[in-house]
Amino acid sequence: MSRIKFCFFLTAALFTVISAEAQITLDYCLDRARENYPLIKKFDLVNRSEKILLSDINKGWLPRIGLFAQGTAQNSVSAFPDALKAMLDKTGTSVAGMSKLQYKAGIELNQTIWDGGYSKYQRAIERATGAQAKAVLEVEIYPIRDRVENIYFSILLLEEQMDKMQSTVSLLESNHSRIGSMVAAGIATHSDADMIEAQILTMLQQLTEAKSAYRSYRQVLELFINEDLGDKSLVRPVIQMPGDSTSARPELALFDRQIELNNERSKAINASQIPRIGFFAQVYYGNPGLNMFQSMMKRDLSFNAMAGVKVTWNIDAFYSGNTSRKRLVTASDMINSDRDRFLFDNALKSTREYGKIEGLRKIIEEDNRIVELRGNVRRAAESQLNHGIIDTTALLAKITDENNAILNHAFHEIQLLQTICQLKNTLNR
Repeated sequence: MSRIKFCFFLTAALFTVISAEAQITLDYCLDRARENYPLIKKFDLVNRSEKILLSDINKGWLPRIGLFAQGTAQNSVSAFPDALKAMLDKTGTSVAGMSKLQYKAGIELNQTIWDGGYSKYQRAIERATGAQAKAVLEVEIYPIRDRVENIYFSILLLEEQMDKMQSTVSLLESNHSRIGSMVAAGIATHSDADMIEAQILTMLQQLTEAKSAYRSYRQVLELFINEDLGDKSLVRPVIQMPGDSTSARPELALFDRQIELNNERSKAINASQIPRIGFFAQVYYGNPGLNMFQSMMKRDLSFNAMAGVKVTWNIDAFYSGNTSRKRLVTASDMINSDRDRFLFDNALKSTREYGKIEGLRKIIEEDNRIVELRGNVRRAAESQLNHGIIDTTALLAKITDENNAILNHAFHEIQLLQTICQLKNTLNR
C-alpha cells in the first residue's frame, strides 16, 4: 500500500513539474523581453566607455616624460663686460664668448603633486555621466513592459473569448438537435432549424477570426521574448494592488542623475580655480650649459640637469567660473521643474487608473449577477420553445444575450488585471 502511495505522489509531482514547464508567466515574458531588447546591449557599452575615460583621467597622475631638441640663432648673447674681458686678455686668458648659435637635446619630466582635487572631480563627472547614460537607457527600455503586457493580456482575452464562443456553439448545436427532433415530430419548421444552423455558422466564423488573431499575437510575443511558445499556455497572473502610491519611475532616477552630474561639474569648476603644484626635472646636453661663465670661456657641449617644484595658477578660470556655475544652477532648476511636471502628470494618470479599477470591480460584481440572470432566461426560453410558447428567433435572442453577458464578464476580468498592471507600471511598483 505504501508503495502505491509513493508511486501516486511521484506521478503527481512529475505531472506538476511537466505542467509548470508547459506554462509561461507574465513575469517570465517581461524578463525575457528586457534581455532580448536590442537596446540592452548599450549598458555594456556605457560601462566600457566609462572604464576607458576613468583610465585616461588616472593616467594624468603618471609622470610626463618628453624628449626635446632645440637649435637657435640669436642676435645677442650673454658676454663678459669689456673691462673684465680686457683684464683677462692682459693675463693671457683667451675668452671665446658665448656662441650666437645655440643648441641642446635632452629629456624633461613633469609630475603632478597636487591638482586641487580637479582630477577627483573629473572622475566623479565621468561616473555621473555613465550613471546618467544608464538612467536614459532605463527610461527608453521601460515602455517595453506596457507593450508586452498588452500583448499578453490580449492573448488571455482571446483565449477566454474562444472558450466562451465554443461553449455557445455547443449550446446552439444542442438546441439544433432538439429542434431537429421537433421538426421530425411536426412541431417545428425547417426554417427554425436553418435559423439555428445559420447562427452556429456565424459563431464558427467569429471563432475562426479569434483563432487567427490569437496566433498573430502569440507570434508577436515570441518575437519579443525570442522564444518559440509552441503549445505552452499563458498563466493568468494574480496581481496585487501596489502597496505604495508614491511614484518610483525610472524618469525620476534620471532627473536625480542629471542633478548629480551638474553638481560634480560645479565642483570641478571650483577645483579649476585652485593653484596646482608639480615636480619637474630636465636633463640636456648642449651649449650653452647652466654654467654660463664656462660656456663663455669654451664653446664645448656640456651635460646639464635641474629639478624643482613649480606652482601654476590658471587665472582664466576666474573669468568664466561664475558664468559656468550660473548656467549649471539654471540647468538644475529646469530639471527640477521637469521633475515636478512629471510627478503631476504621473499623479493624474495613477488617480484615473485607481478610479477605473474601482469601477471595474463594481462592474464585475454586476456581471456575475447578469450572467446568472441571462442563463436563467435562456433556460426558461428553451423550455418555452419545447412547449411552443415562443419561436426560435426569441430563443436565439436569449442565447445571444447570455453569450454577450459571459463575454463581457470575461473581458472585464482581464481588463481589471491589465489596469492594475498599468497602475503598477505608472508608479513602477
